[in-house]
Amino acid sequence: MAETRGWGRYGDDVLAGDWKAPPRGRSTEVPAELGMVVEEVTTGWCGEVVRVERDLGTVALEDRRLKIKVFPLGPGFLLEGRPVVLVAPSGAAPRQPARTASGSRAVAGQRARVALPSRILVEGKHDAELVEKVWGDDLRVEGVAVEMLHGVDDLVGVVDDFDPGPDRRLGILVDHLVPGSKESRIAARLSGRPHVLVVGHPYVDVWQAVKPARLGVAAWPVVPRHLEWKRGVCAAFGWPHAEQADVARAWQHILSRVDSWTDLEPEFLGRVEELIDFVTAP
Repeated sequence: MAETRGWGRYGDDVLAGDWKAPPRGRSTEVPAELGMVVEEVTTGWCGEVVRVERDLGTVALEDRRLKIKVFPLGPGFLLEGRPVVLVAPSGAAPRQPARTASGSRAVAGQRARVALPSRILVEGKHDAELVEKVWGDDLRVEGVAVEMLHGVDDLVGVVDDFDPGPDRRLGILVDHLVPGSKESRIAARLSGRPHVLVVGHPYVDVWQAVKPARLGVAAWPVVPRHLEWKRGVCAAFGWPHAEQADVARAWQHILSRVDSWTDLEPEFLGRVEELIDFVTAP
């Protein structure tokens, strides 16, 4: 009887090798570089990587119709048909941007100027943070300080205490400045003062100054008037909203979607630029 070596006429060991490997191969880690085109396997969404949020662990993909969806970094993507695990790119030294977030030409090595006597007042912490994120570099170069208003009910008193003058101008940004609103009636009491400029945007809250597409939605939700607006927005988006800390986290999530002036609505952009021009005019 002939000697049988190995598995002989029964062939090779079918369990040898990586017999559990999926047909497309096993996933490998790949940095999510801008411009890379990948497909998210669960939804079938195929698009170009346009933004990676390292702190949030997300990647934004823009499809051929210029629509953007945000997905968690990690497994579940195909790159050229191969499964990959998308990870944030390594923290290489960032290049000096040619322009600031507001679109102005960046000034390399420019120190912040000592603050001018003129000021810009904005209505609330979130307004101040949004202005800082987009215009902060420009304002430091110009020496303009932005301070918070805690509501506009006593706006006339605030202006009187500031005592504006030719070299001490005061620009004020107000939420929901539309005909018939409480804010419009208060602003009207300051009309005619030569060294004070009150402008406003039409939104109920500054959250709406961020383009909804940055959050992956077509429009901001309509919140019933009997509900607190910010909590109503969180509820409509399915975000936690029971506590004030939930609302604060929601705002930080929204703010993280703002990279430059292009992420903001023109009704807000124009008013901030108008105030900066007013307080920095010779």
